[in-house]
Amino acid sequence: MFTPDQRESLRATLVAAARADPRITGAALTGSAARDGEDEWSDIDLAFGVGDAAHLRDTLDDWTKRMVEDHEAVATFDVGRGNAIYRVFFLRNTLQVDLAFFPASEFGALAPTFRLLFGESVELPWVPSPSAESLIGMAWLHAIHARSCIKRGKRWQAEYMVSTVRDHVLGLAALRLGLPAVEGRGMDQLPLEITKPLEGALVRALDAGELSRAFAVAVAGLLSEVRAVDHLLAARLERPLAELTAP
Repeated sequence: MFTPDQRESLRATLVAAARADPRITGAALTGSAARDGEDEWSDIDLAFGVGDAAHLRDTLDDWTKRMVEDHEAVATFDVGRGNAIYRVFFLRNTLQVDLAFFPASEFGALAPTFRLLFGESVELPWVPSPSAESLIGMAWLHAIHARSCIKRGKRWQAEYMVSTVRDHVLGLAALRLGLPAVEGRGMDQLPLEITKPLEGALVRALDAGELSRAFAVAVAGLLSEVRAVDHLLAARLERPLAELTAP
């Protein structure tokens, strides 16, 4: 297990290496460190601008070699966003290191969690939060599939669908209250009057009765959240959602 001191030492080493790399035009802290929100479990998140976009892949490969040979990275995977590449490293000491490489012309803040360390950045539109409409739509869509999976006896898929309905309801509540609405980041900041009833939407076993019970709680939570943002839509959804959860 890594320690916070080891994490800080590695981050400083990586920033120093970025300053010394002539291909890199700027570096920024991202993630929890950019908003002074780190704890002992936080990972390292850094973003780099690469001056010549044609050399972005070569730069990424060189940095990957450094992470493997010098810092004991045991596995990686990439997440693409436009012309940028986010490479996630899993270190032997269990530390996660996320290094994002952007063409210099696209290197800038996409969210509030961006703190420039050196170099230059550009002004970019922030990535928007999901809309209430999209979260509601995904919730009722998964509810339809939850019903069919329960009826078909597809127990594991049913559990997935019920849990996804619940998670979209929590995301919708987070969005309504101005909290992060993706990846569960705002869920633990929600008030108990929202989260306590939804504990009943946790699936405790894979028999049909338990799946149906948890599903009904998740759908009730969905209707409650929809009423809070669009009472006309809630009125239209009430009858078909009740039919989905009927015995």
